Amino acid sequence: MVICVLENGRLRFLGASAVDSLGWAKGRIADQKAVSACVLAAQREAEALAGISVGSAVVGMGGYTVRGASGRGVVEWGHLREIEQRDVNRVVDRASRVVLQEDRMVLQLFGQDFVVDDHPGFRDPRNMLASRLEIKVHLVTSSVQEHNALVGAVNEAHLVVEETVFEALASCYAAVLPENRREGIAVVDIGAQSTELVVYYGDAMHLASTVRVCGDHFTRDLAQGLCLTFEDAELVKHEYGCAVSKNTADNVFIEVPTPEERPRRDEKLRFVNRILEARAVELFNYVRSEFARVGMDHALIGGVFLTGGGARLSGLCDVAEEVLRCQTRFGLTDGIENWPDEFNDPEWCSAAGLAMYSAKLKDRFQYQQQSAGWLGKFLT
Repeated sequence: MVICVLENGRLRFLGASAVDSLGWAKGRIADQKAVSACVLAAQREAEALAGISVGSAVVGMGGYTVRGASGRGVVEWGHLREIEQRDVNRVVDRASRVVLQEDRMVLQLFGQDFVVDDHPGFRDPRNMLASRLEIKVHLVTSSVQEHNALVGAVNEAHLVVEETVFEALASCYAAVLPENRREGIAVVDIGAQSTELVVYYGDAMHLASTVRVCGDHFTRDLAQGLCLTFEDAELVKHEYGCAVSKNTADNVFIEVPTPEERPRRDEKLRFVNRILEARAVELFNYVRSEFARVGMDHALIGGVFLTGGGARLSGLCDVAEEVLRCQTRFGLTDGIENWPDEFNDPEWCSAAGLAMYSAKLKDRFQYQQQSAGWLGKFLT
């Protein structure tokens, strides 16, 4: 959890906290009360550091139930006239009225561009002369049940949910400046139980997706390969692990944790790194296939940003560059005043991005009310 204050259009850091995440299984809420207890614990710790109390929050949502899909809306009026704000509202409304499967809901809607009389590529069609208006959008959808469980858990912690945001989008808010999206970028947020990604080209989102390989897979592979508990495998991964094995000498050994009654046991570090490397290659092959699905394979000149706690594995950027064939770097929080150095880490991007999204909601509220309507969300 991150708490900030918005002052004269600037976001200033006040406090933050991190607690062990409980109540989840395979990226879904298995125990709502346990999740609520974690939220409450994080809230109390962050409030103590910030010196204030909070009553509402913007909440991140991810996991395998979140998916992206393309959509469009069209309005025609049969004669040439000036496009008005009401026309923009109508076409966006039609784009949002998609037929979804049971237990699906629209989490967020992102405009890509407007098509004016079959001419694409317009960001603001108002005041143009046309007889037909179309909008292309990207929809982020989620499970209604999972969304309600998350909101319910936060409500049980006595917090009002202002909005739910796709976690990879939040990480993108924190790590990537809008002007850096122009040549095509992707953010891959590697969490403990799911990996989410978004792709931007210019101002338009082209992909929101989830990959089924996550941080816990790396740990479980080590646990099975080295015959360790999950906790011990996590320790080995963080202390010694690297996703690139070729630079590790074959005669380097590490001592792995063993029960007190068992004798000391050593393992080749290269064997450990080969296990991690195999899973890292699998992860980024999945990511590459998602890029290819929307025609963005080899098109991300701006590069790929790795965020999330799972991105901290040594050598992961090297594997990503080799598999994805584009520049890769860690995503770090940019744009929050007084952001502490100890939080300058990929795993804090999602929480920082949620705070920045919350600031955007508050900062743009009056502007949207006065003149922009739905279009204001696309233009900011």
